[in-house]
Amino acid sequence: MTILIWCLFAATLLPYLAKAPLAIAMNKLDGYDNNHPRSQQAKLTGFGARALAAHQNAFESLIIFVPAVLLAIATNTITDTITLLAITHVIARVAYNVLYLLNIGVVRSIVWAIATVSSFAIIWQCIPQG
Repeated sequence: MTILIWCLFAATLLPYLAKAPLAIAMNKLDGYDNNHPRSQQAKLTGFGARALAAHQNAFESLIIFVPAVLLAIATNTITDTITLLAITHVIARVAYNVLYLLNIGVVRSIVWAIATVSSFAIIWQCIPQG
């Protein structure tokens, strides 16, 4: 269970880590506008726009992953397979952010699918078979 909790921690930390490249891009755009950050973010292009999208998508991925892990813990369905799926999700999400920033779209989409399928697979593993 400890690994699942660490994966949950890492996944929930990722959106905040993904904010760093976004903040850098915003700072390069006439300085970071802390009074109107969303207006400033709407003006970003290129790297900055990709950093914003990666940041937002990191939050979106939690909608599936967090309940999946909590379901595994709540149902005491903590198997090696579920642990591996959780680790896969976290690694894929880190890779996803890097690939988004580097503008490598096709591979990024594949990695997104791996992370998403991993989350759904955790839920599937928790359904009693038989």
